[in-house]
Amino acid sequence: MSKTSATEWAEKVKANDRMAAAKLISAIERKEQAARDVLKRLLVPVGKAVVLGVTGSAGAGKSCLVSCLISAYRKRGKTVGVIAVDPSSPFTGGAFLGDRLRMHAHGRDRGVYIRSMASRGYLGGLARGAVDAMRVMEAMGHDVVIVETVGTGQDEVDVARLVQTCLLVLTPNMGDDIQALKAGIMEIAQVVVLNKADMPGKQKALLDLEVALKMRRVGGEGWPVPVVPAVATTGEGIDEVMDQIERHQVHMRKGDGLEQYAFRKAEKEGSVIIKDEIERVIFDHIRGTGLRRNYLDRIVAGRIDPYTAVEEVMALFIKKSRKKIKVQ
Repeated sequence: MSKTSATEWAEKVKANDRMAAAKLISAIERKEQAARDVLKRLLVPVGKAVVLGVTGSAGAGKSCLVSCLISAYRKRGKTVGVIAVDPSSPFTGGAFLGDRLRMHAHGRDRGVYIRSMASRGYLGGLARGAVDAMRVMEAMGHDVVIVETVGTGQDEVDVARLVQTCLLVLTPNMGDDIQALKAGIMEIAQVVVLNKADMPGKQKALLDLEVALKMRRVGGEGWPVPVVPAVATTGEGIDEVMDQIERHQVHMRKGDGLEQYAFRKAEKEGSVIIKDEIERVIFDHIRGTGLRRNYLDRIVAGRIDPYTAVEEVMALFIKKSRKKIKVQ
C-alpha cells in the first residue's frame, strides 16, 4: 500500500476492501503517519452504525456472548465488525488472538469482519488502536460494530465513552464480588448480562445485582438498567439480550441521546490523541540524546525523583507563558 495515496486508500476502505482495512489497522497499531493521513479521510456520520461494547471480568464468557450476538445480527441480515482486544504478550507485545480462535465459526462469513488487537499495556480495557479501528469498521459500512474489551477491573471503563450501548457480563460464581461493584464498572452498563446462568448461585446473583443497581436504577439518560440471565454456550437468553439492546438503542436515539454520545466519543478520542502526540513529540526529540538514560540513572541512584524528572522534561517542550487561543 506504500504507493497508494491516502485518498485512494480511504476509498478502498469505504468500499469494504477487507485487505485495505486490515493493512490500515496494522499501520495504526504501528503508529505510522500514513495511517493518520487515511484516518483524516474517514469521516463517518455518528449513529449510522450500532456500536456495542462488551466488557466484564476475564472468564465471564464475553467472547462466547459476542459470537452469539454476531449470529443473531447475521440472521437479521446485518453486517458486523468486531474488535476483540486481547492481553498483550509480555514477550512480543502482540495479542494472544484467543478471541479470534473462539469466534472461528464466523471466519468465512463475508458479512463479518473480526480483528484482534493487543492491549499493549493500555488501561481501560481497550487498546490504543481500538479507538481508530472503530472508525475504520464504521467506514467499511458495517451495520453493527462490537468492541470486546480485555478482562477489566472496576476502574477500566474507557469503553463506555466510545460505544452507544455497553453490555457488562457477569457470572453467578462472582458471589460477594458483585456487592463490591456498586460503583465504577457497574456505572457504565446499559445492559447487565448474567452469563452462565445454568450454574449454581443464579438467584443469589440476581438479588445481589438488583441491590447493586438500585443506586443507579435509572441512570443519567433515564434508562433503567436490565439484568438478563443467559447461557451463551447454548444460546439461552440471547433473544432477550438482543431485545434489550434494541430497546436501549431506541431510547438513546430519542431526543439528544445520540448527540450526547457523539460528544463523549469525540472528547475521548481527542484526549487519547493529544496524550499520544505529546508522548510522541517528547520521545522523538530526546531519542539519541542520552537524556532519557541520564534521567533513569539519576532516578535509580536516588539523586532525583520521577516526578521532578518528568517536570524537567516537560519544561523543555512546554512554555510557562500561556497564550490566548482564539476559537475560529
